[in-house]
Amino acid sequence: MEQRYRWKNKQLRNHAAVLDGTLSPTILLKNATYLNQTFRKWMTANIWIYNDRIVYVGENLPENTQRCEIVDCAGMKLVPGYIEPHAHPFQLYNPHSFAAYASQTGTTTLINDNMVLALQLDKKKAFSFINELNDNPVTMYWWSRFDAQTEIQHEEEVFSNGNVRAWLEHENVVQGGELTCWPKLMNGDDMILHWMQETKRLHKKIEGHFPGASEKTLAKMMLFGADCDHEAMTGEEVRRRLMQGYMVSLRHSSIRPDLPKLLDEIHELDIAVYDRFMMTTDGASTAFYENGVIDELIRIAIDHGVPVIDAYNMATINVARYYNFEHLHGNIATGRIANINILSDEMNPTPVSVLAKGQWVKRDGEAIDAAKELNWPEMGFAPLKMDWDLTMDDLQFSMPFGIKMENSVITKPYSISIDVSEEQLSSKHDECFFTLIDRNGNWRINTVLKGFATDLQGLASSFSNTGDIILIGKNKQDMIAAFNRMKELGGGIVACENGIPVREIPLRLQGIMSSHPVTELMAEEKHLLEYLKDKGYKFADPIYSLLFFSSTHLPYIRITQQGIYDVMKKTVLFPTIMR
Repeated sequence: MEQRYRWKNKQLRNHAAVLDGTLSPTILLKNATYLNQTFRKWMTANIWIYNDRIVYVGENLPENTQRCEIVDCAGMKLVPGYIEPHAHPFQLYNPHSFAAYASQTGTTTLINDNMVLALQLDKKKAFSFINELNDNPVTMYWWSRFDAQTEIQHEEEVFSNGNVRAWLEHENVVQGGELTCWPKLMNGDDMILHWMQETKRLHKKIEGHFPGASEKTLAKMMLFGADCDHEAMTGEEVRRRLMQGYMVSLRHSSIRPDLPKLLDEIHELDIAVYDRFMMTTDGASTAFYENGVIDELIRIAIDHGVPVIDAYNMATINVARYYNFEHLHGNIATGRIANINILSDEMNPTPVSVLAKGQWVKRDGEAIDAAKELNWPEMGFAPLKMDWDLTMDDLQFSMPFGIKMENSVITKPYSISIDVSEEQLSSKHDECFFTLIDRNGNWRINTVLKGFATDLQGLASSFSNTGDIILIGKNKQDMIAAFNRMKELGGGIVACENGIPVREIPLRLQGIMSSHPVTELMAEEKHLLEYLKDKGYKFADPIYSLLFFSSTHLPYIRITQQGIYDVMKKTVLFPTIMR
């Protein structure tokens, strides 16, 4: 019979039996000075754990300790496991590897974007994948997207009413959104509004995505059902969201490292209502996590004047209360899942030891691999197989205007004035050949990209918003060589010079994700970033540039499956060409 509840009746009886002394706890944390969020202070207690659950917190010690690991926590500080409320676990890393890395820094609960699962897998495979991940120590919850965040072919099939409702009803899905499709909603899309109504009927949250939104827009979105937004970039924008009743998620990510500025401006405006704040890294690129995940955000908060207990609350109990799972997460109390971080000092939020679902994943500074291995091909993430070849005929450029990068992710149109009929472009300017081509080889769209690089000969990437292939470069032969090497790898990001690969990141999981541990991927990404900067890339994050070239939730011009798209006018300017 399907297990509908977290703990079966027999397990609950066992939990009670530990209190009666007929069963031994599995772990006893003695003399623990822990953060009690009910009393808002540090208190000392003994914490009894049975398997994955805290069964008692108080002054007493268990009668039966026959099968109990006893840990004296004197001199340490204990806090709940941290929660990342807005994770994008497919940014070259994968959900499994990112969870393993995050847990080493104390982040033991992730609330994840389902975009890649919705676009790359049918829902049966996707739900099977989610269930497999549930067997690991890190707790994972998910969102349900309402749109593809770009103009894709057959969107009405991928985001059908049946598919979206099935996602919303899944027990591991805790919210709808993020609402990158809010302009469609504002323009009268009643299907999105219906899904929002369904989300609220299921007592789940709706995450906004409202960069630069006016007071009126924020008010309308609140009326439609939005609960939280992570797009505030100034203290005034935080205040504006609070005034309209939003929970505010303060962001610190690779393309928007805003947390120090936000906190300083919040304090200047005297709106430090910490119980209405969470913190998120918003799916940063791999190298950004070198100093930690949510632990680093707690450290920044403390350094910028947030009271210590509030800084921890913003990463734990505030998130749990917001998502209505305080009975499981966010505090150290009887009945909660045993996610506990053991700190050397409350001023240093990076733990020396970590319990996730009652299992040690880090002990005295040493990593313990408690995660179950995944059979990736069985889960639907095999190496990318492409049975077609890229030819010179695919690299014909005759577009009257190109795409100009304003920063890592914002792109505008510009008039092309250079000769693009040759095989090689000059390194005296920052314009490159730019192609998006269907991963199945059915269509392509060619233009020129200004601002990405001055001396990049050929780059191919299967990492993109939709999993289609991006080609950028000065030299068509090197673009083809990079494509061929990427194909040989089974997916990835490859740069070539003189027909030879000089940098590569293999992405053998559907061409989108790496199977490598995050620490290895971090080194690979750093080498690529250094190389691209040497070739003239001048912005913050090339990984996000590749991801967002086709993302229509950002202005102004995007390259999509349907063609070159004007976001403001919502029209396809130049359609894709069938091969």
